[in-house]
Amino acid sequence: MKFASALRRGLALSVMALLLFTTACDSPSPTATSESQKPNVESSLSKEAPADKPGATELPGEETSEPIPGQYIVVLKDGAVAAKSDAAVRSVATSLLGKSADLQYTYTTALQGFTAAGVSEKQADMLSSDSRVKFVEQDRTVHAYATQSGATWGLDRVDARSGTDGDYNYTATGAGVNAYIIDTGILPTHNDFSDASTFYDAFNDGQNGVDCNGHGTHVAGTVGGTEYGVAKDASLYGVRVLDCSGGGTLSSVTNGVDYVAQNHTKPAVANMSLGGGASSSIDNAVQGLINAGVTTVVAAGNSDTDACNQSPARLADAITVGSTTSSDSRSSFSNYGSCVDIFAPGSNITSAWYTSDSATNTISGTSMASPHVAGGAALYLENNPGASPSQVANALTSTATQGAISGVNGSPNLLLYSLLTGDGGDGGDGGDDGGDDGGSGDAPCTSCDIYSGTLSGSGDNDIQPDGTYYAGDGVENGYLRSSNGDFDLYLYKWNGYSWSQVASSTSTDSNEDIEYSGSSGYFYWEIYSYSGSGSYDFYLD
Repeated sequence: MKFASALRRGLALSVMALLLFTTACDSPSPTATSESQKPNVESSLSKEAPADKPGATELPGEETSEPIPGQYIVVLKDGAVAAKSDAAVRSVATSLLGKSADLQYTYTTALQGFTAAGVSEKQADMLSSDSRVKFVEQDRTVHAYATQSGATWGLDRVDARSGTDGDYNYTATGAGVNAYIIDTGILPTHNDFSDASTFYDAFNDGQNGVDCNGHGTHVAGTVGGTEYGVAKDASLYGVRVLDCSGGGTLSSVTNGVDYVAQNHTKPAVANMSLGGGASSSIDNAVQGLINAGVTTVVAAGNSDTDACNQSPARLADAITVGSTTSSDSRSSFSNYGSCVDIFAPGSNITSAWYTSDSATNTISGTSMASPHVAGGAALYLENNPGASPSQVANALTSTATQGAISGVNGSPNLLLYSLLTGDGGDGGDGGDDGGDDGGSGDAPCTSCDIYSGTLSGSGDNDIQPDGTYYAGDGVENGYLRSSNGDFDLYLYKWNGYSWSQVASSTSTDSNEDIEYSGSSGYFYWEIYSYSGSGSYDFYLD
């Protein structure tokens, strides 16, 4: 989803690095399964390079993606194939190219079509004009990239609204969620994995899906490793579309995506730390994967340029992720722009590695940022297993930390926040520390429910009353009292598809009143620090 909405304070609301169609080692709320359900808000280096900049063990950049002579991807129109089967697609391919057609892959689910080798430019032009063909695209090389250097901090950052404290707090583990790592494969025997397996291999090189590059294992560790992962109990599946050098083709990636679309088990999330120049084949395949119900998270790219010029980062229904540093700035390599949905830690991220069952590596890239968000999606899907990809995307962006990142360069200023369920969103302590006496003045109502909490500083927030609640037709009264800073009060209502702000009170002090008259529904209140820190009392009548 590509969107951001503004609050009064001018903030935007709410797998070795990026596997680009390039060559380079990675710069090593609502549950809403239906309207009747209750929504849930809680919840050895070749050259020197800056620590957050891709460059170490660097392979050629994305502009080196090369066309493969005589090899073309043919995507068929809807209705051109009698059935979504390999035999049906091969039948059409044979009628188009003859019985001697050298088919490399067939696609049946995410899209319908095939890749053929030994095709001349004249034949490609003839295929393009056939009434059964949607488009023809020359196959190209694709690769992975990343960077090396030293120690993980990303998990510590995403569980808080600001700063780090040395801990990773979580209220969900991704149990029951299936995570598909579309990458260089996975080392399933690694000590950091409690439930990992190979799922698919695009290459007939004897690896059988086992990672011989490292990128995919690193990414998988960030998604669901027991030590390095965001969603520690998610089931991990390696989908190998890049080879031991970190290289592949548009066709190998498309085939892997199609395989997941056809064979996944829900609830499901896919991570694609890959991309590069615009590709209609990749865009169509990934859209088909999303349409099949798989939440798909993709890296924005490592070229410090507009993500809207790359696939699949430009795809509106994918969740496109930019990278940040430990100082909450956009990583110098990270792509940016309106096609980025959210940021996550991506510089100097430590995770599992492929060289042994205990190996680790520290690398950088948007490929490292993307699996943080895929892990966040798995956390949400654990508690909301029927949620659609768009609902998962909305939950991630609407609960993200707002305005924390410097240098976003036209991107939504949203940083992943992993406590999507449970504690109410204050960064890990549940919002009510107890024993606070910073409220100001007499109680504004005689029979109110009272909720107390503490905000740590500008940009911090709490969700009250520790989750959502249902109210009938009539008036909802909320009163915020504090003698500290400038705190604001917002009321949100579930509209059946997303949370909408229906009322706000944003004076220059911390005493805010809202009286909202409306129909029945599910609601929650947000207490937000525009400036200052301290305790507060919130009265709900």
